[in-house]
Amino acid sequence: MSIKPYIPDELDQRIIAHLRVDGRASLAKLADAVGVARGTVQSRLDRLTERGILLGYTIRVKQDYDDRSIQAVMMIEVIGRATNQVIRRLRGIPEISSLHTTNGNWDLVAAIRAASLSDFDRVLREVRMIDGVSNSETSLLLSSV
Repeated sequence: MSIKPYIPDELDQRIIAHLRVDGRASLAKLADAVGVARGTVQSRLDRLTERGILLGYTIRVKQDYDDRSIQAVMMIEVIGRATNQVIRRLRGIPEISSLHTTNGNWDLVAAIRAASLSDFDRVLREVRMIDGVSNSETSLLLSSV
């Protein structure tokens, strides 16, 4: 017997949208925003978490909050079918702020934010040492326009 995948309905999507804006919103605030009872919001959040749709709660920081940090974009080529293994390893590197699959010559794109050039250098070495990573190209982000 196979379990049908859970597809978030319109209420789930509204709850998720509010959490994207304010991941620290209380149940009462979410319930008020989407027009349902707190218990309904709690049960929806529990279900979304159990099904792996919500992976956690985090903060978003203004992009230019720290002008002293090193920011870069790294394109990564993966050998064969090692993509899932490589993604798991990349998610464990705290300086990688986002990770995306892509098409074209590169398999993955990672956004990197490091506190110093030495930290940045360490991240580059760490990524390049992951089994399954065959090639990478990194571009430093110099200024936002």
